[in-house]
Amino acid sequence: MAPSALAAAPQAVNLLDAGSLLSAFGALGIAVVLFAETGLLVGFFLPGDSLLFTAGLLCVSDAHGPVHLSLPQVLTAAAVGALLGAQAGYLLGRRGGRRLLARSRSRKLHEGAERAEEMLGRYGHAKAIVLARFVPIVRTVLNPLAGALNVPARVFTLWQVLGGLVWTAGLVLAGYALGASVPNVDRYLLPIVALVVAVSLTPLAVEVIRSRSRRPHAPNGGSH
Repeated sequence: MAPSALAAAPQAVNLLDAGSLLSAFGALGIAVVLFAETGLLVGFFLPGDSLLFTAGLLCVSDAHGPVHLSLPQVLTAAAVGALLGAQAGYLLGRRGGRRLLARSRSRKLHEGAERAEEMLGRYGHAKAIVLARFVPIVRTVLNPLAGALNVPARVFTLWQVLGGLVWTAGLVLAGYALGASVPNVDRYLLPIVALVVAVSLTPLAVEVIRSRSRRPHAPNGGSH
């Protein structure tokens, strides 16, 4: 094959890489990914946080990267994908119940379900639904779990819309603000995205540590 043909051949899309997804699909990819991550249990591995932040960076008009996105389009696509995805997940939970989770063999998914149920019990419906948006994996399983637990539809819809708008707009605008204030920020895209991923995983790590610390310790063996 000629070198020119190789250069023209499309590169494979990496579903775990925000930059690859945005290069291939643009704003439409944001809507699809967020719908899958928040509405379908199979989408728990998708990079929602880093995707939103990276999309905001790529909306800056003087960005020198190969991809430039429209801020209004990104905000709209993110909100549509996140809100419709959460509502679809809730309806799936209403119809399928816990059987949907029981069929999965993913340890991370089951751990996320435990965290989601703990949040619903500890914080109540409204606060848990909003907070779950900012916790990877938990935001995937809480929506169908809320449906399975018969959280009132009006309550779920109200708070998932509020949480979804704050989550999507907050991360996109944070990325846009950083890109607008730091010259040539696209040069540091990989470490910035890595930092966003690390920060997004912090709430999940804190919840895991807290839940383990609350478990009763097994008594030591031996007589006293």
